[in-house]
Order: sequence, then C-alpha cells, then structure tokens
Amino acid sequence: MKRMRWLALGTAALTAATLAGCSSSAPADGGTAAKELTVWVMGDSSAHFDALVKPFEDKTGIDVKTVAIPWDSVDQKFTTAVASGDGPDVLQIGLSKLRTYADSGALLTLDDAALSGHENLAASNFVDGVAGDATAIGGKVVSVPWVSDTRVLFYRSDILQAAGISTPPATWDQLRADAKTLAGRGDGSYGYYIPQWDSALPVIMTWDQGGDIVDSQGKIDFDTPAFGKAVDLYTGLYADKSVPTNSDFDQTQGFITGSTPMLVSGPYLAAAISQSAPELAGKWNVTTVPSGAKDTSLLAGSNLGVWGSTKNKDGALQLLDYLSQPDVQVSWYQSDGQLPTVKKALADSALTGDPMVSVYTKQLASSRLLPLVPNWDGETGKAVLDALNSIVLTGANRDDALKTLFTTTAGTPAN
Repeated sequence: MKRMRWLALGTAALTAATLAGCSSSAPADGGTAAKELTVWVMGDSSAHFDALVKPFEDKTGIDVKTVAIPWDSVDQKFTTAVASGDGPDVLQIGLSKLRTYADSGALLTLDDAALSGHENLAASNFVDGVAGDATAIGGKVVSVPWVSDTRVLFYRSDILQAAGISTPPATWDQLRADAKTLAGRGDGSYGYYIPQWDSALPVIMTWDQGGDIVDSQGKIDFDTPAFGKAVDLYTGLYADKSVPTNSDFDQTQGFITGSTPMLVSGPYLAAAISQSAPELAGKWNVTTVPSGAKDTSLLAGSNLGVWGSTKNKDGALQLLDYLSQPDVQVSWYQSDGQLPTVKKALADSALTGDPMVSVYTKQLASSRLLPLVPNWDGETGKAVLDALNSIVLTGANRDDALKTLFTTTAGTPAN
C-alpha cells in the first residue's frame, strides 16, 4: 500500500519547549554513547525534527543525530539492521509495521520498570486505542505513540452544490447515490475516488457495516456478511462508473480539478490541496466518514521504539518522554503538519481553533487500528486488494475472488 507522508502545513517557528519530563543526568559511565542518540525518522522531515529536539539537546547535552529513511526503503533498512544488530537508538515505526518489528525481537520492552520516572509516557496520556496494551504484541509493549492519522471525507462543496447536492453524504448509501449523480456531469467526470493501493478503505467500509475482520478467536476472517456488504459497496461504485479505473490516478489533482470531488483520505491531503490550489479556499471541506451501522474510521500514524541493544537506554527514554510533552507535540504539528497523539496536545487552542482539525479530532474518537498482523501491507492487505481489484478491473468472478481471499487469509493471528 502506498504510504503518503503528511505534507508540512506551514513554517511556524518552533516554540521553546518545557523539559519538565527530561532529566539532565547522563549514565554513570559518562562515555560517548551516553552523549549521543541516533534516531531514524521516516520520510523527509529530518530538518524539522532537528529543530524540534534542539531544546532537548541543549538541556541534556545529548547530541541527537537524525537519519531520514525514505518510506520505500524502510523495510530493507530495518531488515539489514536486525541482521547486523547495528540499529539506531530510537526509530519511528508505522503502525502497519509494528507487528513485524516487534516479532524481530530487536526492540526494547517498555514495561512499567523501563518507563518509571517518565510520566509523559503513561498510556492514559495518549489517544485511546493506540497506547499501552492496545499496541502490545504478544503481551509486550515495545513502542509509544508519536503521531496520529485518521481518514475523513473530503468533498468539493462548490461542485456538490452545483449538482444539486446541498450537504455532503452522511451515509455510504448516500455517497454512492451522490457519486453516481456527480459522475453524470460528462466525460472525464467521476463522483468519488478509490485508491487501488489503499487496503484500509474496504476495512473501514466493513467496520461501518457493523462488522469486523477479526473473529472471536483473534484470527483474521473476511467471510462475514458485513464484509460482503463492503464488497458490494466497493464494487458498486465501479459498476456505477463513479470512480476512475486507471491505477496511476493522482488523488490530489483529481480533487483540485474536480474530476473526483469526493474521497476518503488523511489530513495530509488537506495540506497538499492548500499548497497546490490556494484559489480553492472556501470551495472544499472535510467531514467525518459516511456511516452505515457505525461511523468508524482508521486510526493510523506512527509510534516510536527503542533499539534493544542501545548503549544509551536512559537517553532514549528521556527523548521519548520529551517528544510526548503536549507543547512539543503541538510544535511538531505546527512545523511538520502531523497530528499529535497526546490528548492535551489535541485539545490545545493551536489545533482546536482550526475547524478541520476539529473534524480530525472528532473522527479520531471513533477510529480503530488495523489488525496488528505480521506484514499487513505485503500479505493480508495485499490479498484484500488483489481480490477486489481483480473483480473491478479485470472482471474476475466475485465469488471465486473472495473464496481465494478467505482461504489465503483465514486464521492469520491478529495479535
């Protein structure tokens, strides 16, 4: 699944962060390792991260060396580090990778003893469903939340209104009907956009039909009535000719040009639209995902972990504690556009004053993690997309495609 990073929302200066949660003491050995930390951050936000941790460096005397890892190189880089035993001190972990990383045995267990004295790392400080036991693997906590992400409905209010649609669709049935109306505007016009790389969307649709993809035994199970309804919705949008079929369709440009005036995506898209098409201000908006039996969306983002063999465990935990301070999380949002995971940061006026962020925060409250299976992107999620795309793009028999999916994924442990 294509991984899109959140684009910067602005260049607001980072405020000097309070360091109440950080200790200035170094390990007793006083060696070089105690004065350095190597941190892997994903994407191209290393310059922003350097600025974010400058107050931490000044206070503790620890030199934080930031290494930016391109998203498409993450797996190879991690695999090489595990094989050699030579990893960073702290690393960013996309939630879809968490099970794979944890199963490697390379991460430090962050139990109560390890987190003692680091009050900012208490699970209760973070958004519900992403800290402590919620992201424990095999009963072990090996990461703490860093940034959050969710999916909301983006819509071009000007185009919807011109088509006689006064309000964005509140249900998936309404969305399908509205998308068909919008697709009738003429050649090259569609009503909705389905990313063919996004395995989370059919899961969201399943949740919203009141179902799940994990059975009572904690195993993956797509053979359910709710998933069947999600498949009908997903394939129905294609059958209505409401969505483009080309795999290289650009969702940002499609939204800006108006060819696809509705789609479900993350807040990173808002930044991309604002940057690329400021002239559209006031002509588009976001709202929570359409509902079925529920209005559940995806809870995504990244956590931070500590390399098990780090020579500066104390410093690494100090850094995690610092990065979990509410004001530091707000600063990261202001500089790099990534939503906090700390509840107090999400309640800060710097965020609540933005109507769109209020929608994101509301949606986070009714969002869920994808199952923490090994290699979701390369196995379970890929199997979902292979099945659905074969139906809508190549005309594969629906029942045969789903039977293959059920057989391929059945029994996969979800945690």
